[in-house]
Amino acid sequence: MSFEVTNLSLSEATRHAPFVEYARCVDASGRPFNHSGDWPEEGALYPVRVVQSHLEGMALVHVLGFKAEAPYYNAFAPHRFELLHTIWLN
Repeated sequence: MSFEVTNLSLSEATRHAPFVEYARCVDASGRPFNHSGDWPEEGALYPVRVVQSHLEGMALVHVLGFKAEAPYYNAFAPHRFELLHTIWLN
């Protein structure tokens, strides 16, 4: 999937593709000083969607339901998360 998103909710994500991925946060350090919004807790499990960022040129992990302002929105570098499960909603 290669579309840019902002703050993506669970219902919006499953409207585009009928699955939910789950990931555990393994690195919550280094929060940017100008990040305004939700931030993951290390060790917590989150519903996520991995999408290709046109701006960054790499895959980013979007935590579904998180809210944050531009330019980060709810996107995080993939090294911060360990992907665990993909659940298909069929």
